[in-house]
Amino acid sequence: MKKNLAPSLLALALTAGLLPVATHAQLIISEVDPTGSSASYGADWFELRNTGPSTVNLTGWKMDDNSASFGSAVALRGITSIAPGQSVVFLEGNATGTTDATLDASFISAWFGASVPLGFTIANYGGSSVGLSATSDAVNIYDSTGVLQAGVTFGAATTGVSFDNAAGLSGTISQVSAAGVNGAFLSFNGMETGSPGDVAPVPEPATVVLGGLGLTALLGFRQRNRS
Repeated sequence: MKKNLAPSLLALALTAGLLPVATHAQLIISEVDPTGSSASYGADWFELRNTGPSTVNLTGWKMDDNSASFGSAVALRGITSIAPGQSVVFLEGNATGTTDATLDASFISAWFGASVPLGFTIANYGGSSVGLSATSDAVNIYDSTGVLQAGVTFGAATTGVSFDNAAGLSGTISQVSAAGVNGAFLSFNGMETGSPGDVAPVPEPATVVLGGLGLTALLGFRQRNRS
């Protein structure tokens, strides 16, 4: 009687990484500008980037500063999800959102003039307890259940220059944006340096390709085993 090799082949394929494995979307705080309130549009901002392979649903998600408390966090608004590879700029408005449209238009004009990049996305947040300090502060992002999904802290900021966290670090960040580095550029009005809305496409996970190869190999082995 021929021995059934399917279980051992399956284990071998999983060990070798030939079958697809579950992957999860990951958000990073890719940029922070706590001096935006001193700019012409008058609002601090941060950027979230989805570096994972699937869309992140932002329904019920919140932001807080260095108090790091979900209880005092404020809602992210103006967008319900972030697609793979997408970056979204979150601009600080008032608590009710009545200033969002005006602030967004002013931000876009200051950074891009009339030439808004394809795919640029802007959203908002706001409340009396979450203003970012240019001396030292933090940005913490929570999902709808209050679980921290991303968080950074920073020290003294340079007016008109954002913190560049393209590396996706958690905890303390200190690298400042420099034109030509990680997509950073001088704003249209010539007053700021950063990379708001920079989109970094996420390639298809290699496990999908490897998974197809793995299944093909398994089928081939089983067919030969039956012969």
